[in-house]
Amino acid sequence: MKHMKKYLSALLTMAMLLALAPAALGAWYDEAINYVTENGLMDDAAASPEANATRGEIVDAIWRMAGKTEAESAAAWAAAQGILTGYDGDYHLNDLVTREQLATMLWRYAEQPAASLPAYDDAASVAAYAAVAVAWTQNAKVMSGVGGDSFDPRANVTRATLAQILMNYPNRADTSAQVPTPTTDYRTGAIAIAKQGLFSSGGTVTEPVPGEYNAQMNWLDASRTGNTAHVDHANVYYQIPETINGSPIVYLHGYGQSRMGWMTTPDGREGWSDIFLRYGHAAFLVDQPHRGEAGSAVSMTNDGFLDAWAADSKDYKPGDQAWYTHFRIGRVAPELYAGSAFPTGDAAQNQFFRQMTPNTGSSNGAETPALTAVLSDVKEMTGEKSIFITHSAGGAIGWNVDMANVAAIIAIEPGGAPQAGSPQYNALLAAKVPIIFYFGDYIDNGPSDIMSTGFWRGIRDGAIAFAEQYNADGGDATVIDLPKLRLYGNSHFLFQELNNKEIADHIQAWLEARGL
Repeated sequence: MKHMKKYLSALLTMAMLLALAPAALGAWYDEAINYVTENGLMDDAAASPEANATRGEIVDAIWRMAGKTEAESAAAWAAAQGILTGYDGDYHLNDLVTREQLATMLWRYAEQPAASLPAYDDAASVAAYAAVAVAWTQNAKVMSGVGGDSFDPRANVTRATLAQILMNYPNRADTSAQVPTPTTDYRTGAIAIAKQGLFSSGGTVTEPVPGEYNAQMNWLDASRTGNTAHVDHANVYYQIPETINGSPIVYLHGYGQSRMGWMTTPDGREGWSDIFLRYGHAAFLVDQPHRGEAGSAVSMTNDGFLDAWAADSKDYKPGDQAWYTHFRIGRVAPELYAGSAFPTGDAAQNQFFRQMTPNTGSSNGAETPALTAVLSDVKEMTGEKSIFITHSAGGAIGWNVDMANVAAIIAIEPGGAPQAGSPQYNALLAAKVPIIFYFGDYIDNGPSDIMSTGFWRGIRDGAIAFAEQYNADGGDATVIDLPKLRLYGNSHFLFQELNNKEIADHIQAWLEARGL
């Protein structure tokens, strides 16, 4: 009987302790809840710590942590900082947030520091767009796993979890390296080329000029009766390295440019085609139809806005100063913006201007089928889909090609991004094409009185909106704002500037993360 009383007493004590556990013994999140309450970061955490946090609550907490309460609203501030991007014209502040989405928001708030891939057991289930962010939160000790060394990326974030992460953030570990070091060997010295050459892709043949061909007079027959012309094709110069460590790259220039822009810099350093050859990527450098070595056209240009004075003019329309300003190199040539990464000196500027080349013919829609043919020909030559690097006006072609032979798109300040739900958007999503955008400097901090500052800001913000929706629909898209990686001073031609190798390294790390 005596032992029975002791046993019952022990049971009663255990029951009382269990009943009092949350209050008397404390929950795992008590310290974090006290922290966010005392520091004014969250209002409702203590009342319902295990409730799921919304986008609005998370944005509000980051806004308060940043001490930006004088801003118009938390959402407006977060949107301006690139932390929050809306879609369908709304910020969706009442939506719940997954752990990988929270990691991405915190990573953006931290100005997108570089990191390797996450080391969790379930790292493969982390969305590609969030992989670097999740790795950074792990390395910086801002977020930890959920037990069993798993991250559980799709789990919703509770207020208690958010409170713990907010408490961790000020004491985060230093992750000073902003651009990751690629793991692929970068081969110095002479570049060993196994095969190189030139070929043309796509294009059409014109109908014969009415009449009978005069073989006796041939080129002296000014009427050219019976003659045809091969037109509207693309021309490709290629180099295949002796050691291949990744997918082939197809390079497409922008307006007023040719493949030359990828091959060198205005001050004579290596261009991206050589840099990526050293990483083991074959280079396929395109001159699009009516440009450079693909100049054959049905009729010469009559585009008075860009290349000639008027439809009936044969005089080239000057534009050195206009393009210099629009490309954000400086306000007026030859001056450079403060902190510019553009090569300095008269010789470099002269080389830059002299690489520009006009269209020989106006756009007639030949570019898209010609580039689709290029990608098909590269697949036939190499057996692999291509990484498609596009620039500026060439970006529009990048969205339009048949995606059957596209492994990824790297859009360098493209002229725009596809609208959600458009045929371009749907084709990209169906083909599961990973996409990364890069934007340089002097966009948020460019002269407000210059039209081009607002123009490029709109282009970048459109890319951010695209990426938000593309990721929400299951795609993989990233927008890189180079100043947030502490890569400053880049104009529209970031692949030709003093830090072009650092930017190429960032791209190479992104490609490695996707097995390309």
